[in-house]
Amino acid sequence: MRNFSILVLLIWVASCNMKQDPIMVSAEELHSAVDKVTDIMVHDIFSPPVASRIYAYPNIAAYEIMVLNNDGYNSLSGQLRELEPIPDPEAGKAINYPLAALIAHMDVSRRLIFTEEKITVFRDSLYGIWEAQNRKEFNESREYGLAVAEHIAGWMDKDNYKQTRTMPKFSVNTDDPSRWQPTPPAYMDGIEPHWNKIRPFVIDSAGQFKPTPPPPFSMEEGSDFYKEVKEVYDISNEITEKGDASEEIEIAQFWDCNPYVSVTRGHLMFATKKITPGAHWIGITKIASRKTNSSFDDSLYAYTKASIAMADAFISCWDEKYRSNLIRPETLINEHFNDSWKPILQTPPFPEYTSGHSVVSGAAAIALTDIFGENFAFDDDTELRYGLPVRSFSSFNEAADEAAISRMYGGIHYRTAVEIGVKQGRDLGQFVLQQLDMKNESALVAN
Repeated sequence: MRNFSILVLLIWVASCNMKQDPIMVSAEELHSAVDKVTDIMVHDIFSPPVASRIYAYPNIAAYEIMVLNNDGYNSLSGQLRELEPIPDPEAGKAINYPLAALIAHMDVSRRLIFTEEKITVFRDSLYGIWEAQNRKEFNESREYGLAVAEHIAGWMDKDNYKQTRTMPKFSVNTDDPSRWQPTPPAYMDGIEPHWNKIRPFVIDSAGQFKPTPPPPFSMEEGSDFYKEVKEVYDISNEITEKGDASEEIEIAQFWDCNPYVSVTRGHLMFATKKITPGAHWIGITKIASRKTNSSFDDSLYAYTKASIAMADAFISCWDEKYRSNLIRPETLINEHFNDSWKPILQTPPFPEYTSGHSVVSGAAAIALTDIFGENFAFDDDTELRYGLPVRSFSSFNEAADEAAISRMYGGIHYRTAVEIGVKQGRDLGQFVLQQLDMKNESALVAN
C-alpha cells in the first residue's frame, strides 16, 4: 500500500511538471468582451459621449499589449496625446500576449462602468477556464495585463473627465428664441456641456474641425432657417401618413440609438434602454471583423482605430453643439406650426447643431473603410435585439449617409445639421487616418 501511494505521488508530481499547452485566445472572446461592455453601458445608461470614452481606453490598452508581439502593428505611444509607452514585460515570464491584452481590456472596462460586478462575473468565468488550461501562463499574463491596465488608467485619469463631473450644469437661455430648450417628455438638462474640455486622442483641439455655422435664426416665412424647420415638419407628416409601410420610419428607428428614451404610463415615467450611436458602429466593426474572419490582433486593430475616431468625433461635435446652442425642431414646430406635433423619434437632451449621429457615423465610416475597403457590403443586425430588422449596405459610407438622414426622418434634426455633420465627421476621420501610423506595412509584406 505504501509503494502504491508513492507511485501515485510520483505520477502527480510528473503531471505537474509536464509542459502545458499555451492558452488560445480567439477573436470571438474579444468580441464577447466588447459585447459585455456594451451590455453594461446599456444597463447603466451612459450618454453617447461618455460611451465613446468607455470604448476607446480598453481597446487602446489591449492594442498596446498586442503590438509587442506583432510586428505588423505600431504602438500608439507618442501618437495619442500624452500616452507614454506601456511597461515592458518582466524577463523570463511566460506572457501570452492576446491573453494579457484581453485581461487589460476587461480591467480598464471595469474601471469605466458603474455595474462592476457584471464584468467581474464575466471576467471570472474566463479566468477559471484559462487557469485550468495553464496556470503559470495565466498568472504571469494576468499580472502583466493588470500592470498595463494600471498604466492606461493613470493616463486616462488625466483627460479632465473627473473635473468635468463637478462643473456646473448647462444654463438655458430663455430670452433668446434661437437657443436650445429642454424637450418633452422628460425635459432633461443638456448633457455633457463641458465635453469639449476632454483631452482629445488625435485631433489638435475640440475646435479643430469647427463646422460652418447653421443658417441664421429666423422664423420669418421664406428665410433659410424657416425653410429648414418647415421641411422637417412636412417630411414628418408625409412619413406618418404612410404608416407602417414607411421605409423612412424604419430607417429612423434603426438608427435611433438614444439611451434616454422616456416612456410615460399614467403617473409613471421610466426609460427604455438602447445602445448609443458609437455602440452601433462598434457592432458594425464586429460584423466586418467576423465577415473577414479577422484574427484577434486584426479585430483589435479595427476596434481601436474605430473607437479612437469616434471618441474624437464626439469631442468635436459636442464643442459645436454648445457653441451654436441651437433650438430643436420640436420646440419650434410646436410653437409655430402645430402644438400637438411629436417627432417620430424622441428628441435627445442636448442642442441640435451638428447632428451627433451624423458626425460620429462619418468618422467611423472613414476608419472602417480604411480597414476593410471602399465597397465592403454587410448586413447590419446590430438592432435585432431591439426588435428591428436587419438592414443591408454596400459600404460603410452608405450606412453613414443613412444614419445621417435618419435624424431628419426622425424629426429631431434639420437638413444642415446632418449634411454638415457627416462632412465634419468624415473630415475628422481623414485627419485621424493621416496622423495615426498603426500598421507596419513593411512587416506585413514580409510576413
